Amino acid sequence: MACFFDYKTRAIMFLRLVVLVCMLVCSFAHLQRFEHPAKADGTLSFLVIGDWGRNGSFNQSQVAHQMGRIGEKLDIDFVISTGDNFYDNGLIGINDPKFEESFTKVYTAKSLQKQWYSVLGNHDYRGDVEAQLNPVLRKIDSRWLCLRSFIVNAEIAEFFFVDTTPFVDKYLTDKDHTYNWQGLPSLKTYRTNVLKDLDLALRESSAKWKIVIGHHAIRSAGYHGDTPELINHLLPVLKANNVDLYMNGHDHCLGHVTSQDSPIRFLTSGAGSKAWRGFINSNYGKALKFFHDGQGFVSVELSQTDAQIVFYDVFGEVLHKLSLSKNLHSTM
Repeated sequence: MACFFDYKTRAIMFLRLVVLVCMLVCSFAHLQRFEHPAKADGTLSFLVIGDWGRNGSFNQSQVAHQMGRIGEKLDIDFVISTGDNFYDNGLIGINDPKFEESFTKVYTAKSLQKQWYSVLGNHDYRGDVEAQLNPVLRKIDSRWLCLRSFIVNAEIAEFFFVDTTPFVDKYLTDKDHTYNWQGLPSLKTYRTNVLKDLDLALRESSAKWKIVIGHHAIRSAGYHGDTPELINHLLPVLKANNVDLYMNGHDHCLGHVTSQDSPIRFLTSGAGSKAWRGFINSNYGKALKFFHDGQGFVSVELSQTDAQIVFYDVFGEVLHKLSLSKNLHSTM
């Protein structure tokens, strides 16, 4: 009888362990979600900046100053960073002074003391990539929030942040730089899980606006241009789920490209500091609505029916405007 109960106890403990493991696996498989309330009137406004962290040099401080001015004018709710947060090789650890020198001490305007939602860029992967993800940085500067892939629910809009660097094959064979894949189970597993979880989250979303953010471009007329891996794997998921905007950095410019077979707008905001590549891909033809080979940033204002998107240069001058409209009762 004692042996029976011992066997039964062990069996129950084993089943509990299996359930616990399954729960842990499921929790890691789904994208972490954050809630960010819209304004009292239901509207939302934010800035988008990318490729910035250079200790204030290469006009980073000038761009930051103009961001502060526009941020105050629009009463922004938060800031989005499209990656390459710290040049040239990310952070060396959680105590790297570069975090404060390139972030805290540069974006000092009162209007920019809001939550920053950031993705990683390829340059961030050249350092201690886990450092940028470490919650210890939030104790140094509470604005900072950077994860690999995650969701921000802002009521009228949902933002789907995707870590695109693990999708790009050339970084696996780059002999000039070392990329830190620490924290990833395997690149193949990561890609599969992110695409599956993104597809599920987009399908379940009832937000009026669906916006996806990644570091690398799907479509861009800049120096780096299109990313084939994202065209092949990420773009079909966006098309299938009625995504409105894909916003990226990587190319150190500002740009707006339309799609011939979907309503997705591809917006590049990677001009937070060093720019002026002197290159533009002219093969886009009419699909290229705007391109600026210089520093700047983007503002977005959203309501239930309208989106107003503005591109600014390093002096805060308006370079390009984009207006989008939606049916008030649509839940697409």
